[in-house]
Amino acid sequence: MLKRTFDILISLFAILALSPALIYLLITVKKRLGSPVIFRQKRPGLNGKPFYMVKFRTMLEAYDLNGNPLPNDQRMTSFGRWLRSTSLDELPELWNVLKGDMSLVGPRPLRMDYLPLYNHHQGRRHEVRPGITGWAQVNGRNSITWEQKFDLDVWYIDNRSIILDIKILILTIKKVLVKEGVNSSHEVTMHPFSGTKEQEK
Repeated sequence: MLKRTFDILISLFAILALSPALIYLLITVKKRLGSPVIFRQKRPGLNGKPFYMVKFRTMLEAYDLNGNPLPNDQRMTSFGRWLRSTSLDELPELWNVLKGDMSLVGPRPLRMDYLPLYNHHQGRRHEVRPGITGWAQVNGRNSITWEQKFDLDVWYIDNRSIILDIKILILTIKKVLVKEGVNSSHEVTMHPFSGTKEQEK
């Protein structure tokens, strides 16, 4: 209950304090990338229950002659890259926190099709609400392996506290300001998770 109260108070304050920036970004994304401004995608939440996570759109709607979406690197613009590098595309997730789908701090919500790929150890990341930021994000983000991320997620679950959450939020702000660990190599997004070959923990 303490964590949930903390989430509600901080997310509500952040939405109100950042409302001018949110309005500016809504207008700019509409102008630069078109509609829809908000990207919605089903993600697994607490206990794997699906919810729709919302973010600012960062890619163009562009298709080949057969109607298939072009590769990510061809749909990403310099503006979209800037949104991601500054993590401003994540701001609408404050609404997910306010609704109770997410927490400010917790394992990042990943794709639904990853669920059957986790071993028991990795699947523990769904024992808590997913977060806007997390222990893995301040310890490498996209510059570490999937297995390392999942180990960090489980470490957070076993050691979580309000003090740790505050520490992670402060470290997140620092990481965002220096744009550390945004992408793995030069890829637009991290390569998809295809399961681990290591012995199940």
